[in-house]
Amino acid sequence: MGMTMVEKILATHSGRDQVVPGEYVWAKIDETNAMTDTFEDLERLGVKKVWDPDKVYCVSDHSAPPANIGTAEEVRKLREYIKKYKIKNWFEYGRHGIVHQINPEMGFVRPGELIAMIDSHSTTYGAFNAASCAIYMDAVYVLITGKLWFKVPETIRFDICGKLPEFCMGKDIILKIAGLYGTDIAIYKAVEFMGPTIKDLSLSGRWTICNMAAEIGSKFAIMEADEKVFDFLKGRTDKPYIPVSPDPDAAYCQRYTVDVTNMSPMVACPHDPSNVKPVEEVKGIKIQQALVGSCTNGRLEDFEMAARIIKGKKVHPDVRLLVIPASMEVWRAAMHAGYFDTLTEAGALICHPTCGPCAGQHLGVLASGERCISTTNRNFQGRMGSPQSEVYLANPATVTASAIAGQIADPREA
Repeated sequence: MGMTMVEKILATHSGRDQVVPGEYVWAKIDETNAMTDTFEDLERLGVKKVWDPDKVYCVSDHSAPPANIGTAEEVRKLREYIKKYKIKNWFEYGRHGIVHQINPEMGFVRPGELIAMIDSHSTTYGAFNAASCAIYMDAVYVLITGKLWFKVPETIRFDICGKLPEFCMGKDIILKIAGLYGTDIAIYKAVEFMGPTIKDLSLSGRWTICNMAAEIGSKFAIMEADEKVFDFLKGRTDKPYIPVSPDPDAAYCQRYTVDVTNMSPMVACPHDPSNVKPVEEVKGIKIQQALVGSCTNGRLEDFEMAARIIKGKKVHPDVRLLVIPASMEVWRAAMHAGYFDTLTEAGALICHPTCGPCAGQHLGVLASGERCISTTNRNFQGRMGSPQSEVYLANPATVTASAIAGQIADPREA
């Protein structure tokens, strides 16, 4: 019997020729990360070294830079642990960016790899044909041994077809899927995104879909590698990699076809990423903040779209528009392309690469009664500040059009 992409990766990393859903396997991990509390756990256990310092990555992004004494102390301790455990790949705020952007940029993510990271949106790396999942309590074990146990998950396949309409992006595809099938459809399942629309989609759009696959509960989210992936990795890594594709007779627990031909830009309404409606059904709702950025939509094509929408216009006087690139590489590219000039002339605030408002810790925190339309990945109650605030999720075109209008707006009418 054939295997899916994630099954193939789990098989090779556990020294098996074949695995089937429901089996338990011990698999070797290619890359992981660590935070301050992970190192503290190592200290309590008396562990003197990690299994491979070259395969552990540490990024300060949620609190970049620290906005209070507590987070400042946490980052200070992290720096000390980095030196003690001889971690070479340490990326502090202001120098690189958000972990889910800079890991691929630094060439740390390759097709066919098995990655386990401390962050729920670690499914992001599936856009590069890697099997990547979130870990928490198991993080210390991975740091010590370089291995982790897995129950081989069943796989859901989404075949995406149809020509993506103007002003629709990868964000709209994953929002449509969340709206159709809910946030629990893929709990402890792998998800394959396939079909002609995915092949035609930019790498940035694929990045967004795999990032937000966490919002439908997926353990892994993965796509096939192609020239777009290979071209991106050129010059970023010299390590060999072996892409995987599903076998023609691979078994899926569920298979769905999603046609995007006549899709509208989609909006996820509070307080659930699956509370999704076409933009025409929610336009007119007043907003006080708009955000284009984050690890979900903080790439160059996102700012190109925002600049195209806002050129020659102004941000509404009742709205603050925040622009947050996912990395310094993106920041510089957007600056040199002139997108930041266009956006600042319109009244946007360009910020440094950071999780910022998405983590709800600083920079763009919402007050009681305020609404934000955002390209980030979650709109849970209190996610961006006050529990009495509201967050709507949309693509960069919709967010920018709304910033101009002062209310949720249809970018097709901007």
